Amino acid sequence: MKLRIFTEPQQGATYDDLLTVAQATERLGFDAFFRSDHYMRIGPGDPGAGSTDAWITLAGLARETSRIRLGTLVTPATFRMPGPLAISVAQVDQMSGGRVELGFGTGWFDNEHAAYGIPFPPQHERFGRFEEQLEIITGLWTAEKGYSFEGSYYRVADSPALPKPVQSPRPPIIIGGFGAKRTPRLAATYADEYNLPFRTLSDTAEGFGRVREAGEAAGRSLVYSVAQTTIVGRDRAEIERRAAAVGENPDTLRENGLAGTPAEVLEKIGKFAELGAEHVYLQILDLSDLEHLELIAAEVLPHVR
Repeated sequence: MKLRIFTEPQQGATYDDLLTVAQATERLGFDAFFRSDHYMRIGPGDPGAGSTDAWITLAGLARETSRIRLGTLVTPATFRMPGPLAISVAQVDQMSGGRVELGFGTGWFDNEHAAYGIPFPPQHERFGRFEEQLEIITGLWTAEKGYSFEGSYYRVADSPALPKPVQSPRPPIIIGGFGAKRTPRLAATYADEYNLPFRTLSDTAEGFGRVREAGEAAGRSLVYSVAQTTIVGRDRAEIERRAAAVGENPDTLRENGLAGTPAEVLEKIGKFAELGAEHVYLQILDLSDLEHLELIAAEVLPHVR
């Protein structure tokens, strides 16, 4: 079981804020630093300085860290063309010495697309484009002597398929979601990891089961992971203070996230592990509270290794 720190910079965080958290993530012994890939705050509230670009951020962090894995949960296929995205991720993989992972999805937040002039096609088309992008990106990374592709949405003609990532055969790809048909098939075909974010234990068991079945049919095994909003405190007062700082109800999070004392959080992590989760992404919403990370590193992390 590995614990990974997962941030939501679109809620208001600068690159320097993320750098501080990423370096603390590395110093404190966590496995990875991940960030969302959004261009606009989700929900009401002060947007602060606005969001930052995910892959520009990760390129910077690649040079400012040395051990932790770096990635997105998740990059929308609507944001970037497949060829340039393959180049960006390969370059950051080179810059990091082979520490990058690509969390990849269809895109869902229509408001941010409208706000920044990004086309937002209907769901069926988004899934079609997503699948073709998966085919193209993996093809560009693994092709030995150039690459071509002809699909319904994209055409790649005689690409040199460069640059190559450091990791061989390619950086890990993470696909998530609770879809019953397309998601399991795509995960079983293209992904190295299946992630189920912000779901209950029973939903997690169901989602993992569907993807396991699809993976077995495809002759592939995947890493399974969960993402959970996380609030940890030594006592009730500390838990309530941290929950209030991010507008969350601690009792609700005990049921639907990871909230409570270190012992309570460890118990629930153990239940996810029993379902087969190998990575837990701890969604940390208050990026100024480094003492929160220190508490988790001291009282939770040593017991899940």
